[in-house]
Amino acid sequence: MPGIVEYPRLIQDALGHYGDLFENRCQRRHFAEYLTGLIVAERKAVLGIHGEFARTTDQSCLNRFLTEAPWDVQDLNERRLEQLQKDPSTRYSDQGVIPIDNTLIDRDGMLIPDAGWYRDHAEDRYKVAQDYLFINCVCTSGKHYPPEFRPVRKEGVCQAIGEPFRSHTALCRELIDWVCERDIPGDFTMDCYFTSVKVLNHIHGKADRFGRPRGYVGDLKSNRKVQWKGKVIKVSELAASIPPEDRKGLRIRDRRQWYFTVTLHIPEVNHKVRVVILWRYRQDPEPIKLLVTNRITWEVSRIVRVYRHRWTGTETSHRDGEQQLGLGDCQLRDH
Repeated sequence: MPGIVEYPRLIQDALGHYGDLFENRCQRRHFAEYLTGLIVAERKAVLGIHGEFARTTDQSCLNRFLTEAPWDVQDLNERRLEQLQKDPSTRYSDQGVIPIDNTLIDRDGMLIPDAGWYRDHAEDRYKVAQDYLFINCVCTSGKHYPPEFRPVRKEGVCQAIGEPFRSHTALCRELIDWVCERDIPGDFTMDCYFTSVKVLNHIHGKADRFGRPRGYVGDLKSNRKVQWKGKVIKVSELAASIPPEDRKGLRIRDRRQWYFTVTLHIPEVNHKVRVVILWRYRQDPEPIKLLVTNRITWEVSRIVRVYRHRWTGTETSHRDGEQQLGLGDCQLRDH
């Protein structure tokens, strides 16, 4: 079968942008091989990438480049983000959205670093996987990319390697700090797993370049308690108390929904929030979505649009990574 004899133009351009981050010609070659393999190889493991080239070194050389060679992943990532700011379509914007979510990447063996048994709520089963927490950047152009991520390690693994255990909440706040330290603008959005008191207070405690608290739009669990008319009740009870005649129509593109919104307090959240209750049809007894935001002056249409970018920035990035770049298929040996 014919093999690759020349790097694609895209990879040659990448060498021009990032080549100086590598110490020698051999490292630059393996960098180009790896990028090319992620794009064109049917199997994204090192052996599969190695087999795509007509002329190359032993596959162990590419493996050592990825696991042992002295090049800095963070330097490479910072350069990548700098390059993205040169293009108006991928540049940071005050109107941008920053989704936060975790994803489980299926694995076939327990010997892969950080792999373990995790509960996949989407598939309603336990599976062997790696758990990663991502932040994404959704630009006003519609383009999106992940600036940074954190691996989630089980407490037992952290104890074995002598590393402090960090929960999803702690890692989420760490990524929020990472965004704010770099003055990356935009509003955070996340699902109900991350709309905890600690996360909401942490985001609100950060300031944007205008001196305002950083904004967020999150999904609420139906059993979350809220303060409503002098009582503390579940937000599902609040939704059930709203008669159909008090629900207003909302149209975004070709989709119509019904909503009710109110500004209130959530116990232990140290700022006012706005809750948006959404129904598919006006007479429906159960809402389809419960949203919360600290942007209490926003129109409901904007709140919903920001939240919808959670899918754009998270689910599509994971899908593209798994289907196009082999996220989950890559495997390395440490010897």
